Amino acid sequence: MKLRDNARWDLVVPTSMGVRLVPENRQAVHVSDRYTLQATSAESNVASIPSFLGMNVKVLTKFVAGSPISQFIAQNLRARNMSYEGPWVDQGGAWGYRHQFNIADAGFGGRGPRVWNDRAGEVGLTLSVDDFDVKRLFVDEGVAILHLSGLIAALSPDTSRLCVELAHAAKDAGTAVAFDLNYRASFWKGREKELREAFTDIASLCDVLYGNEEDFQLCLGVAGPEAGGDDLADKIDAFGDMIGRIHAAYPEASYIGTSLREVVSANHHKWGMILWHDGETHVAPLRDIEVFDRIGGGDGSVGGVLYGILRGWDTEKCLQFGWATGALAATSATDYAAPADEAQVWSLWEGNARVRR
Repeated sequence: MKLRDNARWDLVVPTSMGVRLVPENRQAVHVSDRYTLQATSAESNVASIPSFLGMNVKVLTKFVAGSPISQFIAQNLRARNMSYEGPWVDQGGAWGYRHQFNIADAGFGGRGPRVWNDRAGEVGLTLSVDDFDVKRLFVDEGVAILHLSGLIAALSPDTSRLCVELAHAAKDAGTAVAFDLNYRASFWKGREKELREAFTDIASLCDVLYGNEEDFQLCLGVAGPEAGGDDLADKIDAFGDMIGRIHAAYPEASYIGTSLREVVSANHHKWGMILWHDGETHVAPLRDIEVFDRIGGGDGSVGGVLYGILRGWDTEKCLQFGWATGALAATSATDYAAPADEAQVWSLWEGNARVRR
């Protein structure tokens, strides 16, 4: 896998931005009356790792003109060191366009977190390749990696076409393509044939494929692992067999990865990763992590792996960094990780939580 030289942008992500409402003090949504407002999307969560670590990141999205929520989101992206591009469209009245609302509590102990999505009228549903100057972006300026998520790819027929067309434009221009499958049953209901075709098209162009066993089975039709034991080694071996089938079906993929998670309680998880590259499988075994808010951990791990690839690191180092950025996301009240520097990430990997003065 070779990255394009002299690219203006290290990472570009298309996304439909929204806002996230989180109860204070880890309380449940249905009994809370005080919330924190955050800007959110799975794709910008991934992009936060390289953006906070100084790389050039661009978000392709859409805003509602005159909306204070749009202004809040745009300000947040700037604060996260991200550029953004996309049209500002008229709201069309009180019943017109808006941004999604994601209402999520973090859970506590034996009470698991709950998430409620409200995406009716979401402006990002209408995202189209015509909203962006694709030639300028990929040919004239240059992009090292285009990252796509199954959430934006399955959001609407328009966004599915957007992701397919961006993937083809990126590949034609020498840009590497990454895809986190992110299957969601509610997005796929009634659209299975259409989305299977779109996801298969995108995956056929990908240099990096990421997802869990269910993602690969339901999005791409890859046969799952044979039933194995409860032992971690058995699970890793079973997924290793699945990786072979994924690569046979999608030979362009240089990297294939997945996160490993066992939930002990809402605040205590066991966290691991598998990353395959060019015939070799690397494993970060399950380790105990403490969890402030679990949402975004998988996005954080993808962002860390992509950062490592952009830095030219070997596979083992990419895996370790991705494990640590995923674990870092879980320490934050936001659904994205905001690493201060590489040293902070490596300290987490090393299990060093001593104060740094």
